[in-house]
Formats: sequence, structure tokens, C-alpha cells
Amino acid sequence: MIPLPHILLVDDDAEITALLSEYLSTFNLVIHVACDGDSMRAQLARHPIDLVVLDVMLPGVDGLVLSREIRQHSSIPVIMLTAR
Repeated sequence: MIPLPHILLVDDDAEITALLSEYLSTFNLVIHVACDGDSMRAQLARHPIDLVVLDVMLPGVDGLVLSREIRQHSSIPVIMLTAR
């Protein structure tokens, strides 16, 4: 059996993550959600993530800093999500 892809949504807006989770799960994707840098790091340590959808404007550390941090440790693809 081929494992399903794991997607990590990182956004502090619960409505956006709920909407994206609902939509993306219709494509047989496993969805994980994080609301800030700390929870993103925890999800990355806990699950085999295949793609990160990352908000730019997050509380604490912003998405640009987090994307650089991800890149320092892995080659997981990152899609930036922003209202800017």
C-alpha cells in the first residue's frame, strides 16, 4: 500500500486552516495543522511531512523565518500563503 501524502498547514487563522483541511482532505491527503512556529516544529518532528503550506504573518516568528529554518534542516517543499 502506498502511504498517503502528509500536508502541514501552518496558519494562526482557524477558519482558514479548517477550510483548507476540508478541501485538501478530499484529495486523499493527510492534513496536519499548526498555528505558530512551536507547533509547526512539533508537527514536523512527529509526522513524515511531504509539503508545508506556510502563512507569512504568524504570531512570534514569521513565516519567512520559519521557511528558512525548514530549509536548513530539510528539502520539504514549502508553499507560502499570505494575504499580503
